[in-house]
Amino acid sequence: MGTPGFEHPPTTGVIYVMDRAAAKGWKYGDRSWGNFGQGAPEVGPIPDAVERPLTITMEQDEFEYAPVAGLTSLRSAVANLYNVRYREGKESKYTWENVCIVPGGRAGLTRIAASIGDANVGFFLPEYTAYEALLTIFKRFVPIPTPLDKDTNYHITPGRLYREIHDRGLQVVVASNPSNPTGQLIEGEELEKWVDIARTTKTTMVLDEFYSSYIYTHPDHPGKTISSAEYIDDVNVDPVVILDGMTKNFRLPGWRVCWILGPKEYISSMASSGSFLEGGANHPLQKASIPLLKPSSAYADACALQKHFFMKKQYVLERLAQLNMPVTVPPKATFYIWLDLSHLPEPYCNGLTFFEACLDEKMICVPGIFFDINPGRRRDLTKSPYQGFVRLSFGPPLAELKNGLDGMERLLKKISYIS
Repeated sequence: MGTPGFEHPPTTGVIYVMDRAAAKGWKYGDRSWGNFGQGAPEVGPIPDAVERPLTITMEQDEFEYAPVAGLTSLRSAVANLYNVRYREGKESKYTWENVCIVPGGRAGLTRIAASIGDANVGFFLPEYTAYEALLTIFKRFVPIPTPLDKDTNYHITPGRLYREIHDRGLQVVVASNPSNPTGQLIEGEELEKWVDIARTTKTTMVLDEFYSSYIYTHPDHPGKTISSAEYIDDVNVDPVVILDGMTKNFRLPGWRVCWILGPKEYISSMASSGSFLEGGANHPLQKASIPLLKPSSAYADACALQKHFFMKKQYVLERLAQLNMPVTVPPKATFYIWLDLSHLPEPYCNGLTFFEACLDEKMICVPGIFFDINPGRRRDLTKSPYQGFVRLSFGPPLAELKNGLDGMERLLKKISYIS
């Protein structure tokens, strides 16, 4: 019968995956499984990384609510980090007024979506699964997808971006860069052109930069991070909104301390929407985040992170090659691998079937079809171009990755794909 007056919101693909794994016996903290499914980095110590606090000393005023837009001291620390990393020598600088602190990436995306008016909103496929609910719940704007494919390495050229904006009448474009799930990256001159297109077409660019430290394209420049903030002319005029936080780049997903960065006018809207959505981020953890955003500390942490995750990326790619599962479009960033199953025998060339078979071997992955996000269920996904893919995360510790790949090896032998 359902509950009168209520609708069940859509469940994200990753939640479905973890629910199915739990039904097969997986539990949080069970290291006998290889969890390539959940999009979170390992949170324990890694070589040369900055130590994170294991205890927090609070003052009495931290029992109070923090401001909806976040502590001014944390907002200032975020602005300073971006100015040091990306705005040296530029006249226009970020200040605390350009920053809104939010309780997690999804909360940030929700605040942004709640502030979008009557507009055509473009996004690219495949894309982060949580975007589907986000682009469905708010009814004022029209979500318009643009599918990408392996023939172009899931790459969005500035020319293609301009055509999509011009031909489809887009007022807003939402994209993850670096990309979840493909691990691809827009950087350098191309990213500069993206920002220029936003500026000249007066199109708001919402860029999810949660993986901006997981960059593998600059081995001679350890610690180099990527952000559109580097190419903005005027921080209060250029219509670019950046979403990032402590979750991925600082390996603190449990803290749920993230931020939105953009023109002051936009940030004022984000604060207003937060007042009726979730009320703001945790007060003590906002304060605990400030020392970690010191530029020298953040640089050292990015160097350690890149070295460690590059090692894990290479390990997984080499094991996959040994299993005759080559990766046709290797990741340039993030901790994800977009794995093509088209060479497997039926029915295992289907991501959903492969996923279920992997669960029997204590290995978790995410079927590619879940990244063919479909707001409002407007498209028929029975012929989705992403059915023959899965996303693998090399976020977990190396030992867990080994367990998962051992499980995949058992499956591939069981179906006689390898001997």
